[in-house]
Amino acid sequence: MEAGKKVLVIGSGGREHAIVKSLAKSPKVEKIYCAPGNAGIALDAECVNLKVDDVEGIVNFAQRHNIDLTVIGPEAALVAGLADAMNAVGCKVFGPTKDAASIESSKEFAKQLMVKYNIPTAKYESFNDYDKAYKYVQTLKAPYVIKYDGLAAGKGVVIAQDLEEADAALKDMLLHHKFGTGKVIIEEFLQGPEFSFMCMVSGDKVYPLELAQDHKRAYDGDQGPNTGGMGAYSPVPFVSPEMREKALNEIMIPTAKALVKEGVPFTGVLYGGLILTDEGPKVIEFNARFGDPETEVVLPRLESDIFDFFNAVIDGKDFIPQWSHDAVIGVVLASKGYPGQYAKGAEIKGLDKVNGEVFHMGTFSKEGKFHVAGGRVLMVTAHGEDLPDANANVRKDIEWIECPDLFHRTDIGKAVLK
Repeated sequence: MEAGKKVLVIGSGGREHAIVKSLAKSPKVEKIYCAPGNAGIALDAECVNLKVDDVEGIVNFAQRHNIDLTVIGPEAALVAGLADAMNAVGCKVFGPTKDAASIESSKEFAKQLMVKYNIPTAKYESFNDYDKAYKYVQTLKAPYVIKYDGLAAGKGVVIAQDLEEADAALKDMLLHHKFGTGKVIIEEFLQGPEFSFMCMVSGDKVYPLELAQDHKRAYDGDQGPNTGGMGAYSPVPFVSPEMREKALNEIMIPTAKALVKEGVPFTGVLYGGLILTDEGPKVIEFNARFGDPETEVVLPRLESDIFDFFNAVIDGKDFIPQWSHDAVIGVVLASKGYPGQYAKGAEIKGLDKVNGEVFHMGTFSKEGKFHVAGGRVLMVTAHGEDLPDANANVRKDIEWIECPDLFHRTDIGKAVLK
């Protein structure tokens, strides 16, 4: 494929920054745009002032600028039907259709699909009535897994330790409509370590990526509320090659084939949030796009040209990605108070001293200086010969960064660093 290609990335977070940085390594890519992007992404791409769900605006931009490839990052763009609209006008796009993205946008659709096709997952019931949901919870043993059946920016899952906490979650979702008007899914609690298995998918063809593990809780020791992710690492030593193959052959490939059989073939990244139980890997959730913050530790390990990889997947061609043997650990620096209320505007100093990579999640720049603009603000990642080495490197890098309004977890990857 010839050089001089133009690529448009949709989104404004750390995931999109990682995609942009990977595309920038391709000798075939001449120009990268990002809509809307952020202050850090602006260092690597030209930011375009378009919202991720402005389908008409994005399609017009892609046509006007002769974009060769559009890569969709966030779920909101998928649910808005951006991939459908791009396909309709013949623009090459990496991302599933709105119907295929139902694997993420409707947890009930995902659960029904898994039950129908015998894909291992937790037992569940769904409810849109608070009283019935609470009565059902009372028949179960703690902890209770309660999920909002819709998009909730990674915050729609509550693992309640007692009935009081479960009741509060049900009231938030079904009475106070914290995430919108919808159902809840109540699942059995599964025991075991969790891991993220992202695969690029083209219909029934599945191209597995390297594994990662995300850390959702806000504070050390997996304490505090669920967040969009406070850090991640790759590879994942506790998942053996045999268990990875089992997850690929019993979960990821059957799910891709099931979507084809249901008439909603998937093109893009199918994200499996999996758990390694005594009975083998099972599905906690599916997402229809790259995970964040897992993308920031997986894509830096990719040695193949990601532009070629994206195009091969879209075209359904064979492609065997090459991966670095390095380990990567990434730590999120978040605003104090996140995922609740937090202040914006504080200056961030010392980023120029970091040796590893800095992915911007929620920043703005003013007069050449970076400032806090969101809940998750930055993700600092470092490579190493192994995970302990990568961890030592990322710790050194974080020490350079000065901002009193930020906090971070100090135990990312702790379980595998012993």
